[in-house]
Amino acid sequence: MPARSELPSPTAAAAGRPARAPRRRVDGVLVLDKPAGLSSNAALQRARRAFAAEKAGHTGTLDPAASGLLPLCFGDATKFAQALLDSDKEYVATVRFGRATTTGDAEGAEIARGRADFTADDILRALPAFTGAISQVPPRHSALKYRGRNYYEYAREGIEIPRAARAVGIRALDLVEWGSPDAVLRVACSKGTYVRVLAEDIGRALGSCAHLVALRRIATGPFALAGAVTLDALEALTPQARDALLLPSDVLVAAMRRLDVTRDVASALRRGQRAGAPDPGTEGRFRCYGPDADFLGIVEYSDGALRPVRLLRTDDA
Repeated sequence: MPARSELPSPTAAAAGRPARAPRRRVDGVLVLDKPAGLSSNAALQRARRAFAAEKAGHTGTLDPAASGLLPLCFGDATKFAQALLDSDKEYVATVRFGRATTTGDAEGAEIARGRADFTADDILRALPAFTGAISQVPPRHSALKYRGRNYYEYAREGIEIPRAARAVGIRALDLVEWGSPDAVLRVACSKGTYVRVLAEDIGRALGSCAHLVALRRIATGPFALAGAVTLDALEALTPQARDALLLPSDVLVAAMRRLDVTRDVASALRRGQRAGAPDPGTEGRFRCYGPDADFLGIVEYSDGALRPVRLLRTDDA
């Protein structure tokens, strides 16, 4: 008779379903190419099932209608996901001029029409006003919160709420292609930027209106779409080939300064203790490595000592 842990669950057996594969510890980062029409969480759960991973998370929501780069974190890598949440992003956006919608994208109902007989030069002259530090009013249909509820909940009920403008940064804004009424733009921007708001604002600057009809994220932090795998391709791989796609957790903090420590210091940090260390030249946070170039996690140096901030697990659990 098999051990109790090997028996299918009563619920699964009663429903005629096979028992769920046991979860396992998986650590690392998967660079995923999310398809349009799927939420970020749904994409995450499909990838998690493919790896049979115990723990997983994504590094910033990509709208269901959008496609492209969605780095996923497994196991210990989830501890460092914030670094990507704060990083710059890059998109290819298709903006349709001459039509405005309730949501600023193709999912909304039409609320206004305008001209779209611009030249490429007209658009090129408008773009510089939207580069650098700019101010955006978040869209009514967004997941930001006001008094504990999402903006989109108020919007669906027809309730207007105050939406304060926020500062964002547009590092690059280029016209890739123009064929009236659609313009393809490349947008490199800071976190918190709403590309559909950018589309609407450019339309107004041209004396018309516009909305976003397609959005594809092509870069985030150190990751580029060229290194991404689709969900279908991922699920078709052998378990060994899937595991080989995982990048080490420290790729998430590659932009941080590096600090190498001795074995004694590494041991103390792993025990959660402060440890004396040679002055690295400046105070602050570092990505830390032990004597065998093994990534320990993030540490902070101040007052002549290091303290652990967020470290990898050292057990085999």
